[in-house]
Amino acid sequence: MQTNFTAEQLKDPGIARANEILRACVHCGFCTATCPTYQVLGDEADSPRGRIYLIKDMLESGRPADERTVRHIDRCLSCLACMTTCPSGVHYMHLVDHARAYIEKTYRRPWADRALRWLLARIIPYPTRFRLALLGAKIGRPFRWLMPDARLRAMLEMAPKNIPPVSPNDAPQVFPAIGERRARVALMTGCAQRALNTDINDATIRLLRRLGAEVVVARGAGCCGALTHHMGREAEAHHFAARNIRAWMAEVRGEGLDAIVINTSGCGTTVKDYGHMFRTDPLAEEAAQVAALARDVTEVIKELGLPEGAPKGLRVAYHAACSLQHGQKIREAPKALLRRAGFEVVEPADSHLCCGSAGTYNLLQPEISAELKRRKVATLEARAPDVIAAGNIGCMVQIGGGTDIPVVHTVELLDWATGGPKPPALSTIRP
Repeated sequence: MQTNFTAEQLKDPGIARANEILRACVHCGFCTATCPTYQVLGDEADSPRGRIYLIKDMLESGRPADERTVRHIDRCLSCLACMTTCPSGVHYMHLVDHARAYIEKTYRRPWADRALRWLLARIIPYPTRFRLALLGAKIGRPFRWLMPDARLRAMLEMAPKNIPPVSPNDAPQVFPAIGERRARVALMTGCAQRALNTDINDATIRLLRRLGAEVVVARGAGCCGALTHHMGREAEAHHFAARNIRAWMAEVRGEGLDAIVINTSGCGTTVKDYGHMFRTDPLAEEAAQVAALARDVTEVIKELGLPEGAPKGLRVAYHAACSLQHGQKIREAPKALLRRAGFEVVEPADSHLCCGSAGTYNLLQPEISAELKRRKVATLEARAPDVIAAGNIGCMVQIGGGTDIPVVHTVELLDWATGGPKPPALSTIRP
């Protein structure tokens, strides 16, 4: 794609990076075939190619973002399926992230949109605040039909039936390896996950210890910054990320780390991109080091070696989170580990398509999200599984809200298969 940025514009690192990405695009349109919003809406402007043209025009002109451009960029899930499909290696993630930051700086949203986004940014990254908000949503859920805005109804519907108690494992501490120590890793306990489902971190710690890893929950680490980053709130996202970088680098300089383990794939995609996010920052070198250490939990389990398990007699439908299969390019390890642990693994049709969760997308774009959830649940249920497994809490909540089939994290099943307790969500399943 030909671009026409001025020399002055290209002095901005963000514009320079956008220019590189835009020039890689050859207009082929392969991305439209795998774009969930294009499949639902059928509008070229709601495809990656269409959004690329909108972003190019907005950035080259240097004008403030307009309502039409914002509407179509907001509808992007950032599922990154287009990056998997693209034959030219267009790094759409960096381009749309820059566009969102530009929109945040130049466009004044309607007051209701501003209020909702402010609220989400002030609540979800903070586990205690989020837990209190979920409690309020649980109380208000029976009255959701009174809400005039679909987004407010979606927020009430997000509340789980049962809000788990705070896990003692979330506090900064060190969990020694069981037996010989083979690795020392830091576990990112996250933010929303600590309020929505504490079983995931607990299972991760048990399993890693059993496989010979010393697990550190570093003091000062918390939200990865993904939620605010994808809303274009760069300063807030960098604040969260910088805290993590400093917290984990303190461990690196101390007793050292072999990996930073992340069991929420959306967070993993962001942490692995810290090097790019901080490329012009004084923290650039440390950010790159943290990004290089970041690993999805299934990558680490594969490296440590999972014992082979006896057949469990359970059929598991594996849902591949977009951030894992497209963002991190991790596709086979989770399925291979589940099979090794003794589960029968099946995949739904169109497994490359998003479930519609996408961070806060299901709250900000509830109509499109609901249609994507309906499609995803239908393809999963068509495989007649006993349980659905996923590697991202957002996907788990989204899918779980549309089916009666139990939805658990992949690591919960692996923990159970190697001596841990049965996941609470499977209490009605035998054995």
